[in-house]
Amino acid sequence: MKYKRLVVSTILGMILGVFCILGASQRIPGYVTNNILYLSAAWYNRVIMGVIIGLAGEIEIIKGNNFLNSLIRGALIGALVSVGFGLLGQSLEIMFFIAGIGFGTLNDVISTKIM
Repeated sequence: MKYKRLVVSTILGMILGVFCILGASQRIPGYVTNNILYLSAAWYNRVIMGVIIGLAGEIEIIKGNNFLNSLIRGALIGALVSVGFGLLGQSLEIMFFIAGIGFGTLNDVISTKIM
């Protein structure tokens, strides 16, 4: 396991989580305590995604192509992690799910490039 990759991807997850809560807060009307819990959970979801991406650096989907691997691996991890939180409202929050795929891909590509 590459600890540098784990640290980089976790920090990226924290940063991307801030962008996620900024986007999600635009869709939530008003200021209620439940909204803070929801946005905190959305941020935490992105941090967990970063940790999983950091741990998954050795997984090769396509042999010998790091860039394509990071695209596919990041999108899959983003989708898998986001679907659980996205189903929270009894139907899939499609924007959260799509953002999760994008953030997962971005996180994995940057983490792979740095390593």
